[in-house]
Amino acid sequence: MARFPEFDEAVLRKICDILGDTYTGLTGSEIGQLLRKCGIEDPFPGMMKRDRLFEALSHRQKQDQCGNNVVAFIYAAMNPVRYVRNHELFEERRSLLNQVLAFAGYTLGEDGKLRQVEVARTLTEAQERANRLRKELLARKVHSDVLRFCRAELLQDNYFHAVFEAAKSVADKIREKTGLTSDGAKLVDEAFGGKEPLLAFNALQTKTEQSEHTGLMNLMKGLFGVFRNTTAHAPKIKWPINEQDALDMLTLASMIHRRLDQAVLTRPEHKKHTST
Repeated sequence: MARFPEFDEAVLRKICDILGDTYTGLTGSEIGQLLRKCGIEDPFPGMMKRDRLFEALSHRQKQDQCGNNVVAFIYAAMNPVRYVRNHELFEERRSLLNQVLAFAGYTLGEDGKLRQVEVARTLTEAQERANRLRKELLARKVHSDVLRFCRAELLQDNYFHAVFEAAKSVADKIREKTGLTSDGAKLVDEAFGGKEPLLAFNALQTKTEQSEHTGLMNLMKGLFGVFRNTTAHAPKIKWPINEQDALDMLTLASMIHRRLDQAVLTRPEHKKHTST
């Protein structure tokens, strides 16, 4: 392995926050196992996961006077083989790591390896971009559930992350309204498909209403197809979206959110049953 310079403390802290996240990070046992595999001392195994990991990696980095063992741990944690049955989790972690690693001049590829890139621009520039995007979306009166994704940390690399998260929020709302647990096109079919759909956008009494219902289904599938499946083909950090594309896609997500707010659960007992 080539020699990696020491990671800035703030960058290392954020890496550990992601990999040690309470809900989406590694488990405590996984952290211990991976530290042992990398030959890194685990001085505080009783600490909170993110703090435990930071102390272990920070201590080793200072000892080595380089970042090689930090990189070794990232490689072990992000080995694609570990995610054969959960590709979405791999991409979620990789996306979050890339937002931080960009400030150190790296990106994590689909193969789980680091590559050098131009160091990310300042947070001030990202904030200016976020403010501009938010202003434009406010002028379009977009849904509040979409506005919250216009944050600087999601716009440090490009606009992909904001739209990617907004697309995920559409699926989250469908699951919240129905109690279903699937994702993407399958989730749309389970919630809105069939002659008697679980969720209905309208009364479904006329051909026009039925066509509208089907059209909205297809719009959601299209949104998921673009932003939930793209990661299987190209790293997000290299899949550019310009500001106009982001505005249009976020406006589409806004319209879908509004229609979902109005959608009727035709079998309320279904959600009660799935949540018990």
